[in-house]
Amino acid sequence: MQTPLAHIAKRWTPTPETVRRAALSAVVMSVVIIVTGGAVRLTGSGLGCDTWPKCTDDSLFATPAQGIHGAIEFGNRMLTYVLSAAVGWTIVAASAAKPRRRRLTRLAWAQFWIVMGNAVLGGITVMAGLNPWTVAGHFMLATGLLTVATVTWQRAREGDGTPRPRVPRPVRKLSWAIVVTSALLIALGTSVTGSGKHAGDSSEVPRMPWDWVDAAHVHAAAAWVVCALAVAMWLVLRVVDAPDDIRARARDLLLVLLAQGAVGYVQYFTHVPEALVAAHMLGSGLMWIAVVRLALSLRERPEETAEVPAQADPALSNA
Repeated sequence: MQTPLAHIAKRWTPTPETVRRAALSAVVMSVVIIVTGGAVRLTGSGLGCDTWPKCTDDSLFATPAQGIHGAIEFGNRMLTYVLSAAVGWTIVAASAAKPRRRRLTRLAWAQFWIVMGNAVLGGITVMAGLNPWTVAGHFMLATGLLTVATVTWQRAREGDGTPRPRVPRPVRKLSWAIVVTSALLIALGTSVTGSGKHAGDSSEVPRMPWDWVDAAHVHAAAAWVVCALAVAMWLVLRVVDAPDDIRARARDLLLVLLAQGAVGYVQYFTHVPEALVAAHMLGSGLMWIAVVRLALSLRERPEETAEVPAQADPALSNA
């Protein structure tokens, strides 16, 4: 008995461009869900739906009694279905690609399981009354989804051969330093929001047990480290005469970091207005995409080619 995916693959072969677009749609929706999830918290709508998976004990949907907060929270839950559709399209396109790309299909399925896991964690967050630790975990898992979606998008643009380095080993090590410090930067960002004033609801929501100003200072210090590493990468790539596309990825990362840093400092000195916090969350997603793309650009994967059997030497065959 054929599975639905096998049935589709037997009758439809997507073009490489279709696969890439499907993968890109998952990247876009991963960023959208991060921003809209932040909007739920910033508007105080985190408990607009007071239970999960229903919106109320008696209704799957938001009710008029829940007002605008219920509509915002329920709308964000509905966007999860749009995200799931984008991930589903990626799975279908990757599964139907010819020749079959098992690794790409596994990456697409990994997105599905992360979406399901984060949906459950989101429900736990609501039932825990927006505990800041579960909120932080919810955001970090969404960033994990963005990571896998970006890797899938990149892999859809290349082959499945053995990866080959395009720059010297020290440059690749510097790239991994940027990845690690950027991940730490994002995690420290959750400590700022988890201890800050945007708790996600108008009720008394517990905060992380430290002053948000101190957390912001630590977060800013980590941001400077990432910026220094990014500048070093940009300079090193010029020294080693790296390919133009790699240097473009390093330039993109620097531009995003400069914009993200500017937004971060402005929001700090203007007492974290909601609009700037939302812009900073968008910047977080764009920065992480730039970091992952830079790391992946330092190697290439050629198309796998079937080995051609060696032909027998006529002289030997006649011996």
